[in-house]
Amino acid sequence: AQQPGTPLSDQEYHQFFKFLRITIQASTACHLRELYGCKNSVVQRLDEYENHGVIPPGPICSELPGNPFFRNFCTFSLYRCITKSYFLKV
Repeated sequence: AQQPGTPLSDQEYHQFFKFLRITIQASTACHLRELYGCKNSVVQRLDEYENHGVIPPGPICSELPGNPFFRNFCTFSLYRCITKSYFLKV
């Protein structure tokens, strides 16, 4: 079992976005985030699902070589949406 607050494994990310493609494409999830922000209950449920039930409080360090630091998970997720880097992990 994964620790609450840790990112999904590669296989879990594949399933996560496969689920989104079936129900509400990843771009739609990003659009919801942009429109309603991270306090929206649907956005929060997606963030919790993506992190095994707990949204990491931040700061968030990523695998990005040039931009490794984000002040919270919301900022990190917005960055992924803008760059369409959906599989970028923390």
